[in-house]
Amino acid sequence: MKGRAIDSGRGCGHTADMLRIDDITYSVAGRPLFEGASASIPDGHKVGLVGRNGTGKTTLFKLIRGELVLEGGSVSLPSRARIGGVAQEVPASDDTLLDTVLAADTERASLLAEAGVATDGARIAEIQTRLSDIDAWSAEARAASILKGLGFDDAAHQKTCAEFSGGWGMRVALAAVLFAQPDLLLLDEPTNYLDLEGAVWLESYLARYPHTVLIISHDRGLLNRAVGAILHLEDRKLTFYQGPYDQFARQRAEKLAQADAMAKKQEARRAHLQSYVDRFRYKADKARQAQSRLKALARMQPVSSPQEAALRAFSFPEPEELSPPIITMEGGKVGYGETTVLSRLNLRIDQDDRIALLGRNGQGKSTLSKLLSDRLQRQDGKMVRANKLRIGYFAQHQVDELDVDETPLDHLRRLRPGETPARLRARLAGFGLTAAQADTLVGQLSGGQKARLSLLLATLDAPHLLILDEPTNHLDIESREALVEALTDYSGAVILVSHDMHLLSLVADRLWLVSDGTVKPYDDDLETYRKMLLSRDTPARQAPAPTTQKPARPSRETLMALRAEARKGEQRIEKLNDMRDKLARKLADPELYEDTQRGELDVWQRKYAEVMQALERAEGLWMAALEKLEAAERL
Repeated sequence: MKGRAIDSGRGCGHTADMLRIDDITYSVAGRPLFEGASASIPDGHKVGLVGRNGTGKTTLFKLIRGELVLEGGSVSLPSRARIGGVAQEVPASDDTLLDTVLAADTERASLLAEAGVATDGARIAEIQTRLSDIDAWSAEARAASILKGLGFDDAAHQKTCAEFSGGWGMRVALAAVLFAQPDLLLLDEPTNYLDLEGAVWLESYLARYPHTVLIISHDRGLLNRAVGAILHLEDRKLTFYQGPYDQFARQRAEKLAQADAMAKKQEARRAHLQSYVDRFRYKADKARQAQSRLKALARMQPVSSPQEAALRAFSFPEPEELSPPIITMEGGKVGYGETTVLSRLNLRIDQDDRIALLGRNGQGKSTLSKLLSDRLQRQDGKMVRANKLRIGYFAQHQVDELDVDETPLDHLRRLRPGETPARLRARLAGFGLTAAQADTLVGQLSGGQKARLSLLLATLDAPHLLILDEPTNHLDIESREALVEALTDYSGAVILVSHDMHLLSLVADRLWLVSDGTVKPYDDDLETYRKMLLSRDTPARQAPAPTTQKPARPSRETLMALRAEARKGEQRIEKLNDMRDKLARKLADPELYEDTQRGELDVWQRKYAEVMQALERAEGLWMAALEKLEAAERL
């Protein structure tokens, strides 16, 4: 992993800019990624690097670290500035997690080693003074705090690195570089390896980080809360925007609108000049004017809008409606072998539910997802599924299980052998996979393209319940917004596990907390949960005196989420009312009450009772949503 360089001084001093990128040019396989790109990152700033997948963000990090050679221009940092980042591979050593993190601060390690053998009194005094200056004696507590924030409990601190792999190994590497505190911290999608709780902790940590941070992320919440500026990579250029992501998005929307207006105005001017030339270029008395207009046309530089990512929609097939509930569980218990992970499970899921699973890693979110998707058998209790219930399941590991030697078209052809190639390609296009990508081996696709294919395969049968475990990893911001729209329009139930609070806040209308070996409804909202996590990781402080200050006005994002929740509640009630009316008409049929139909009558009466129960609950949720919205709008 990248950490501190060994040097005798700590830090690089205060300079106006920590990083200067001057007129750089760089290509990959003949395709230019940067052409005359320039930017400056002020010392101490937290900056989010954003741009479409494939535009060169990770390549820029390699250029900054000197791992690639520029074709033109320069990248410069202050002398002795230390760059830190997370390595792609974490060595599986026999050192403990705590020792691995402590070793990342090479100056401290070097000084402690020298202190053990030094005999000169003056040098010993220098070493001890320096150890005090860098707060070396609190290092273990700081390292342990970082490990805890990233999801490692106290017992894990003394385990060896060899016992952790994959995402957990990347967390160890992230903990090490955060502890080392380099002058320029480069982070490439760090939340991809974290759960929601770890992502919330990292946001808070980065906001307090004492040096400069440049972070590649598609996590809108992190880009709004942890950074104060955005560096946008587009059209092979870099543009620096002050402010968090939402402010950048507004400024960019205005820029796009202005560019579009200028392009239309120029096109009208060009058409007018061309019309004159076409009419008069061969008439002697108008030839001179026509020639001058031809020259004007040649001089006109086309004004084009910046590359705008088309919103690549996800087209989820719509399932037919089933009578509620689609799943009920009473006294459920689940685990692995003789070990029970979750018990006392009393749950109900309706087809219009949007449920987010909260809880620290290792508490059982994935175990519950596997139980609900029939990938894990319950140990005890009762679970009833609706007849004809279809369940779609997406987990991050499934992306890695795709056949790398087959194309997306091959994957679909195997599952739908009777469909025409045109129909299969239409399915792929509905998930943003182009004709060329449909014929590309999966091993050559990007992470985002693989995720789109896995999502397509998970929803192929039009499931009534869609279980998504970290669906946004490798998706860019535009794709994440498209996923939000698709899930909002989708008429099946959704269960979400995600570290992306923006996604959860716009999609989920119910929260379940997985903790202490069971699952219970969480009645507060996501922001309250986030604050609770941060307060749990922060030393207790004296409570502030009561204040009469007016509460802060809710953000636009909060109001949008509340309005969406109220709108979904109203739609849910409309669906249930329609279902109730259909059942009432069925129960009004005299033939149903004949002796030969008694068994069928019981079924329809039970369905009617279940719908009425669901309607009562939906009306309660809708009223609560309206009250929250009205209270927010009054502020």
